[in-house]
Amino acid sequence: MKNIGILLSGRGSNFETIAKNVASGKIPSARIAIVVSYRADAGGIESARRLGLEAMVIPSKAKAREDHDREVVETLKQHKVDLICLAGYMRLLSPWFVKQFPRQILNIHPSLLPAFPGLEAQEQAFAYGVKVTGCTVHFVDEELDHGPIIVQKTVTVLADDDERSLSARILEQEHVAYSEAINIVLEGNFKVVGRRLTYP
Repeated sequence: MKNIGILLSGRGSNFETIAKNVASGKIPSARIAIVVSYRADAGGIESARRLGLEAMVIPSKAKAREDHDREVVETLKQHKVDLICLAGYMRLLSPWFVKQFPRQILNIHPSLLPAFPGLEAQEQAFAYGVKVTGCTVHFVDEELDHGPIIVQKTVTVLADDDERSLSARILEQEHVAYSEAINIVLEGNFKVVGRRLTYP
């Protein structure tokens, strides 16, 4: 049984989908061992508790980033996590944090990386006038939205789209992509060569 740790900042819709897929067996041989947020008012913390999962708030206010990261890492290690999923986690992890869990931290980003990294990716895509966008699940490294790509899903930008409608369709694909990526990583049947995932 593999232990998954979830880090979130907000309502946690990706987390809820992951939890549903773990419970239904679509992500087999895995359990969510701990859900962590630095925000006590994060909707995902309430959702986790409602689902009977262990959830913990580790406040970050007035703490140095690495001090806060050390508290989070200690909690994740206490719960023996095999994989960490960032589900709308709005804090940058320190390089030290990333080194504690090599190739064990996943993030999802609402664009086809390397296009539109950082905040407001859907707004950037809409403003740029792209015809196709989507989402990317990738390994986390020391750089923002940068690590090797595991899964991408494309979304066509429709003529009558606005930022809200485009974001909603991207989110639908995020819910599919994240669980696919988790299964790939937990199965472990891949190698990372440079930036590419290769399959034997």
